[in-house]
Amino acid sequence: MLIREAHINDINELQCIRNAVTENRLSDPSVVPDSDYILFLTEKGKGWVCEINGRIGGFAIVDLHGRNIWALFVLPGDEGRGIGKLLQETMLDWYFERTTETVWLSTSPGTRAEKFYSKTGWKKAGKLKNGEIRFEMTYEQWQAV
Repeated sequence: MLIREAHINDINELQCIRNAVTENRLSDPSVVPDSDYILFLTEKGKGWVCEINGRIGGFAIVDLHGRNIWALFVLPGDEGRGIGKLLQETMLDWYFERTTETVWLSTSPGTRAEKFYSKTGWKKAGKLKNGEIRFEMTYEQWQAV
């Protein structure tokens, strides 16, 4: 497995992974157009992919300006291999090298993602209006992980 920076020419594969997940599925994939990926990869933050034998098995994108995790998804067939953890470590190391501001994310309750974030040091910080759980990670918490 190789973690590398995500590039604009990866967007098609990122879209495929995002739309292949079995939990936290988009009801309408058109709500996240390629232009959103471009914005987050080039202006608002940074992204990474995990390559496995020349193909992308997962990706993560952080929004530095909005102080949130915009995406962390693993292809269903590649789950359970540590890809999410590697991507998260890379992303949060990069984020906290640039700021000590708390970062947040949200996910649906009762999902594997909720368990993953709870297990990897994120703290629950309430619910959003759409029913998703808001998680937060402070600089101090990340340093202790």
